[in-house]
Amino acid sequence: MTTLDAYWRLMRLDKPIGTLLLLWPTLWALWLASHGHPSLGNVTVFILGTVLMRSAGCVMNDLADRDVDPHVQRTAQRPLATGAVTVKAAVRLAVLLSALAFALVLTRNLLTVVLSLPALFLAASYPLTKRFFPMPQAYLGIAFGFGIPMAFAAETGQVPALAWWLLLANISWTIAYDTEYAMVDREDDRLLGVHSSALLFGRWDVAMVLLCYALALGLLFLVGQRSGLGVPYALGLCVAAAISVYHGLLIRTRERQRCFQAFLHNNWWGAAVFAGLAADLALR
Repeated sequence: MTTLDAYWRLMRLDKPIGTLLLLWPTLWALWLASHGHPSLGNVTVFILGTVLMRSAGCVMNDLADRDVDPHVQRTAQRPLATGAVTVKAAVRLAVLLSALAFALVLTRNLLTVVLSLPALFLAASYPLTKRFFPMPQAYLGIAFGFGIPMAFAAETGQVPALAWWLLLANISWTIAYDTEYAMVDREDDRLLGVHSSALLFGRWDVAMVLLCYALALGLLFLVGQRSGLGVPYALGLCVAAAISVYHGLLIRTRERQRCFQAFLHNNWWGAAVFAGLAADLALR
């Protein structure tokens, strides 16, 4: 009999970092779209939806990787890899989680509902990109950032250009932190023939991570300029920049544990940007 603990681990509820990395850009968008005053309904729906869709995405990922995970040190003990959860049970769980998330979206306006369809496609198809796309981290950035246009749609009924600039910033940030994550599994991925940005960048991996952080910060600065944000927001970006430099120091040796530590630390990067943004809008 499958235990609740196995389902919990399959949904990665024991490892909230993925949910947080998915949530921060959505909160940036909600606060920007509402000028600092998002509706309680939207905040509730997007937080719950983030948890549900991240959980569904993890189940879908493990279904796609069920033949690969047993051969990778970091993933060998995942519930599907060990047989603690059956494939049929995992499929049912993914469908249930996606249905619950869609039910939440149905309480929002029509544009938000329409945008939820490509969001679901992106989440479901991301695991497959590792088989053929040289940099699946970029695709993940789109999937993880699609809450941005949805948040603007929910708050304003439209998706302005600002939302797409914010999405580009999130894609750059995602490539940075998920390359750190991919550096942990680089040798396993090479042996298994799985694509990743860590393999694509090769010896330029550290430089490219720092470049992606810089690009993300530059795009976020541009978003701030277009939104009339001031000093508190700029200070938040400065904190994120300092964190980026720290990550560069962590990963320069390319040791697995230090790369994984840098990846986990990105929660504070996203939080710093949000804190500056929320403080700026609150002080107006």
